[in-house]
Amino acid sequence: MTRAVVLLSGGLDSTTTLAQAIEDGCEVTAISFRYGQRHTRELVSAENVCKHYGVNHAVIDLNLSSFRSALTRPDIDVPEDREEIGGDIPITYVPARNIIFLSIAAGLCESIDADRIYIGANSVDYSGYPDCRKEFFDAFEETLLKGTKAGVEGHPIRIMTPILNDSKADIVRRGKRLGAPLNLSWSCYNGGEKACGRCDSCRLRLKGFHEAGYEDEIEYET
Repeated sequence: MTRAVVLLSGGLDSTTTLAQAIEDGCEVTAISFRYGQRHTRELVSAENVCKHYGVNHAVIDLNLSSFRSALTRPDIDVPEDREEIGGDIPITYVPARNIIFLSIAAGLCESIDADRIYIGANSVDYSGYPDCRKEFFDAFEETLLKGTKAGVEGHPIRIMTPILNDSKADIVRRGKRLGAPLNLSWSCYNGGEKACGRCDSCRLRLKGFHEAGYEDEIEYET
């Protein structure tokens, strides 16, 4: 059986991506990060998703709190109620985060003899992050080809981006089709008992459920 490492934040996109990896017949190890983010509510969701599927779950501790981002610095406010999402790179961008996460995931791949990394990146309905584009993933695959034992020995690690070109509505439909536990996922940039409903991530998620014709089962403040 093909082994895969799946980057799992606990959100809508990564939960659907995990479901896709399982549908593709992979033996999955999920990897999440405690990196100094402003809340760990998403890690609870990631753990619950992994329990739902009965997959191995590695949680890696990092400290990116010195990086300038609203997701790592409590003194920087998370933008809310933005009308134009995706037109610029917002303050919720964490510098080099996907580079760091993919590098560690590649190390885990080599350690467990996995040959692919699944990541729930999306370049259609997204917040404008530069590390969610096809050009980035193509370049990073080339880096892994040149800079890993697996690549040098002719067994390169592939980066799988199954929802890269999906709209948020497409992602919701895919998740529903795959039976993904979207009710266990968490997308809000703010912590709390309920999702805020106002940050970019909440607004994109709600837009996706609405356009897909489904009701989001998680609770919102707004």
